[in-house]
Amino acid sequence: MTAQQRLNRVLELVTERGNVSIAEVSGALGVSTATVRRDLNLLAEQRLVTRTHGGAAVLGSGYELPLQYKIPRQAEAKLAIARAVTELVEPGASVGLNGGTTTTEVARALGSSERFGSLGVTIVTNALNIAYELSVREHVKIVVTGGVPRAKSYELVGPLVGSSLQDFSLDLVVLGVDGLTSRFGATTIHEGEAEASRQLAAVAGRVVIAADSTKLGRTTFARICPLDRVDVLVTDGPVAPEQAADLAAAGVRVVEATTAR
Repeated sequence: MTAQQRLNRVLELVTERGNVSIAEVSGALGVSTATVRRDLNLLAEQRLVTRTHGGAAVLGSGYELPLQYKIPRQAEAKLAIARAVTELVEPGASVGLNGGTTTTEVARALGSSERFGSLGVTIVTNALNIAYELSVREHVKIVVTGGVPRAKSYELVGPLVGSSLQDFSLDLVVLGVDGLTSRFGATTIHEGEAEASRQLAAVAGRVVIAADSTKLGRTTFARICPLDRVDVLVTDGPVAPEQAADLAAAGVRVVEATTAR
């Protein structure tokens, strides 16, 4: 484990648990308490955690881990989901993508696919990291929305997102979410990102949710859209019977991605 990987893991532990002791982090990572103390001090200097007596705590109840520090969780699932989403995209199609770890994998899968041939694919996104990665792909036409970037996610937010999309018509939008339930639909942590995703969905013929199983049955702060606005859910593995019934009642087609190649 490199020093940066260790820092990422320490930060993830603090975010998951709310607060941790030096001994807890030392035991979880198998490193000395002196190393943990230095790591926590460094993260506190960067204003990523709050240092406490004998440990550290998150900055607040609504804390969101910055994208660059997120260790890809459910990595194999996200890759499988990305491959499955790519199969839903026809050559020459226009696709909207919001930001996040899952949609970043979708973007990479679209960028590396040979399915699109000379027709290529058009990607419209409010995620600066996705636009940057795909800008070198010859078969991908990149369109970036307006907006103000959020440092934690690289997503553009604000009224300029909607105004730059108003004359577009997308074949489909692929949305990464933080939660999906029958009651609240698709949700995310930040209200500005929810609004940007909602604007992308508003100009799309189909709405595809790309979410691993940890997001199902979970609700977070800001609603993107109700469940009946979703056309397809691409997830890993079987969906729980109660959730499957709710999805079917809302007219959502479920695609179960498989990690087997």
